[in-house]
Amino acid sequence: MTDDLVWIHRDPESVVKLVLNRPAKANALTGAMLDSLCAAVTEAGRSGARALVLTGNGKVFSAGADLGEAAAGLAVSSAWERLSGAVADLPCLTVAALNGTIAGGANGMALACDIRIAVPEATFFYPVMRLGYLPPPSDVVRMVRLVGRSRAAMILSAGQRIGAEEALAWGLIDRIVPREALMETALALCAGVVAAKPGHAEAIGRMVRAAGRG
Repeated sequence: MTDDLVWIHRDPESVVKLVLNRPAKANALTGAMLDSLCAAVTEAGRSGARALVLTGNGKVFSAGADLGEAAAGLAVSSAWERLSGAVADLPCLTVAALNGTIAGGANGMALACDIRIAVPEATFFYPVMRLGYLPPPSDVVRMVRLVGRSRAAMILSAGQRIGAEEALAWGLIDRIVPREALMETALALCAGVVAAKPGHAEAIGRMVRAAGRG
């Protein structure tokens, strides 16, 4: 299944790949793209996908909200929380394969994933202080759990742009991968759950997530 701005691929091993496909606009997210992503994530859960991989087409994962739509209300839309919540609620393994920089509200879906890998050129920033918007509450909670309060404040309050090496050291991402090996690495990370019995993989996933909320 494919649409213009979000590509949806399901391979024979039941790994769903969602690809942001607006490279000429740095994969800036429109309301329609958020709706498509949320519907695709929900369908992946319903259809028994064993893993889900999020990535982007081009050299930027996503610049965040489309500027025109952000000014018209998208920046404060509940769609961001719906999408990150749908990702977090999936029973399968979720991997963000960050093909480049990730900004603003696009961070939410990556923060909700179980694993985040990124190319060396990726940078991470969330300019809500400068833009005058509040981030979705769950983004703040997930970021603090990953990197701690002070480092979350560096990103959200101080508006710092974080490079891949620093993001790895902080725990914001889990591995830096050469661009040409990004998707291969993401699929290799999914191999264990693909090979396992579904109930076993889901049980381990639930235990890991429950421990992370403790």
